[in-house]
Amino acid sequence: MSDAAPPVWRDVRRPVPERVEALVTAMTLREKVGQLVGLWVGADASGGDVAPHQGDMTRHARPFDEVVTDGLGQLTRPFGTAPVDPVQGARSLARAQRAVVAASRFGIPAQVHEECLAGFATWGATAYPVPLSWGATFDPSLVQEMAAQIGAAMRSVGVHQGLAPVLDVVRDYRWGRVEETIGEDPCLVGTVGAAYVRGLEGAGVVATLKHFAGYSGSRAGRNHAPVSAGPREMADVFYPPFETALREGGARSVMNSYAEVDGVPAAADERLLTGLLRDAWGFDGVVVADYFAVAFLRTLQRVAGSDGEAAGRALAAGVDVELPSVHTYGEPLIEAVRAGQVPEALVDRALRRVLTQKVELGLLDPAWSPDVAGEPELDGPEQRATALRLAQEAVVLLENAGGTLPLRPDARLAVLGPLADDPYAMLGCYSFPAHVGVHHPEHPMGIEIPTVLAALRAAHAGDVTHAPGCAVQEPGRDGFAEAVALAAAADVAVVAVGDQAGLFGRGTSGEGNDVADLRLPGEQHALVEAVLATGTPVVVLVLSGRPYALGAFAGRAGALVQTFFPGQQGGPAIAGVLTGAVDPSGHLPVGIPRDPGSQPSTYLAPPLGRRTEVSHLDPTPLFAFGHGTSYAEPDWGEVTCDAERWPVDGEVRVEVVLRNPHDRPVADVVQVYLHDPVAEVTRPESRLVAYRRVELAPGAEAAVTFAVHADLTAFAGLDAGPGAGPGAGLVVEPGDVELRVARSSADVHRAVPLVLVGGRRRVGPDRVLVATSAVRVAEAVRS
Repeated sequence: MSDAAPPVWRDVRRPVPERVEALVTAMTLREKVGQLVGLWVGADASGGDVAPHQGDMTRHARPFDEVVTDGLGQLTRPFGTAPVDPVQGARSLARAQRAVVAASRFGIPAQVHEECLAGFATWGATAYPVPLSWGATFDPSLVQEMAAQIGAAMRSVGVHQGLAPVLDVVRDYRWGRVEETIGEDPCLVGTVGAAYVRGLEGAGVVATLKHFAGYSGSRAGRNHAPVSAGPREMADVFYPPFETALREGGARSVMNSYAEVDGVPAAADERLLTGLLRDAWGFDGVVVADYFAVAFLRTLQRVAGSDGEAAGRALAAGVDVELPSVHTYGEPLIEAVRAGQVPEALVDRALRRVLTQKVELGLLDPAWSPDVAGEPELDGPEQRATALRLAQEAVVLLENAGGTLPLRPDARLAVLGPLADDPYAMLGCYSFPAHVGVHHPEHPMGIEIPTVLAALRAAHAGDVTHAPGCAVQEPGRDGFAEAVALAAAADVAVVAVGDQAGLFGRGTSGEGNDVADLRLPGEQHALVEAVLATGTPVVVLVLSGRPYALGAFAGRAGALVQTFFPGQQGGPAIAGVLTGAVDPSGHLPVGIPRDPGSQPSTYLAPPLGRRTEVSHLDPTPLFAFGHGTSYAEPDWGEVTCDAERWPVDGEVRVEVVLRNPHDRPVADVVQVYLHDPVAEVTRPESRLVAYRRVELAPGAEAAVTFAVHADLTAFAGLDAGPGAGPGAGLVVEPGDVELRVARSSADVHRAVPLVLVGGRRRVGPDRVLVATSAVRVAEAVRS
């Protein structure tokens, strides 16, 4: 047995920077750039199955054995590219890691990343609800629990990094990727996103914040379209969720956006990726490129004349790792460095960050092994229970005008619509069966997904009949007659309509599936109208990835229910709500439009972005952000505040009392909005600054208290205009404001007038980002 000391980079007793520097000094240029690239083994070069321009970018890919000779930074999606049995996949990954280690001088393993937006995106893993459903729960703690389970599943098979959460704030419902977002409010997106990060990072998996920044602001809701957002919109809307997830969640990776904001692509924006992210916010992790984003600087955005120039611009901006495969950071970058066009110091800077993360993950420790212990459990009872609870909390009862819900136990049901008996109706475009599995029809789905029809037949005692009526998006009304006949013969008709998730035109929702208006796809609107015409009470159940205009059905349907791709347990969750076994408690993370062609608008609009007398177009939603009803609502009581004058550097405490007068448990979401009537720049009529989901036992009473710091009133002021750096010019402005304690952004329970006192105050990255809340519960005496 040798007593020789290990190399410096493997000596766990030495400081991390010292271990890293020993490698940087010893490596050749080729070995350095080898650590800055990924390799996507098994990616199909014939087309873009799971990524845009996949075929173009992988056509000239080098073989695995050739690429890993000089080392390898990352392995791309070994589980998420094709259906792989998890046990066999873990063994295959271990073999690949041994090959990576054996092929190069320093024996450094690859960091392995996978998608995990709605669960670990691999065959046989739990498909949780999509992020828009996370937002509908207003329950960060439950999202954190889900993320911890996702992270544990990934770690159990040798994965180190997850490409989630998505922190883009919805600005246009027509955008196909709305389903991947948490909602249209920065506070909700940031706090729920931070909870997801805490869960994933707590399981030992690197969370990757995406897409930094402005991606969801594309013109007309078109994927990859230019973004016209000014510095104030970027500072007030797009940046805060990322800042919150970094500071409150501890994310160790950030992915650049495809967006070009005011003509500057994020992958080439040094002010964004270095000036704001690192210098201002202090981020010291790794920036990874969205798939092919570096090459897109040449091919799509045309701000670089060659792949080497694209690599140089991205490195200078702050992109450390090119994903998913080696392209510009390979030979083009090496040639550019040798020609003196790109400083090798930029390569070294990125390399230090990559190696630091690998050291922190234990990949350079002598005891590291690619083998995993035991058999992974990717879809066990605990995961399914969490998926069910999330799905239940995310169901939003929009309207129950006819008192049709909950269903009578003996009611004859006609369960209609193209999504009534379709398991894919539960899944978003990044759930494995919809993302990859559909390209492999020879393989079973890998998980059990009860449909709405199957779940209602299991949960409802009365007769249940079924007809689809039409397809999701294909034309044709041949099935209307059967559906109408069944509805006419039933006591209640449940019509399940909405989306089919897919990628790049292979669906109605999902990446690349942008829409021209917000009318239900295909013949579905007409189907609902035909069923309504029977006179039978109708429950319109929407399973979708975006909100659709429902104004034509409001007040006419017996009930309107909205769900956002609720995952594999969505069927039982929906059935539980419809039958009354579960009280609906979800609240909208986005508004529901009234008209399909109305101007897309979020609730964060300033006065002239709302209904006015100077335009005949009314963007007022049918149901506002934060809206949600239930079968049993708590009583909202007194609101108190501990001050009338609010120091510009202090906090106030606002309290509201909720009481449950019912003989069953109830849940509600207390929301607090800021209204700033006069400011130096135009401001939203109201914006969320705090919220708390509250659950009350029968007869219980709770005092819900929020501590709101004045920093949460900050906005990008006059000095944040053109020419200012990203994130500059955030100010707290003295004057009159209101804190509105509300059931939704449009349903204010009490407005608390306050005066911010003191001088105009500039705030920076050390400002308070999140309000705190507490719930004191006491048993109340029933009247």
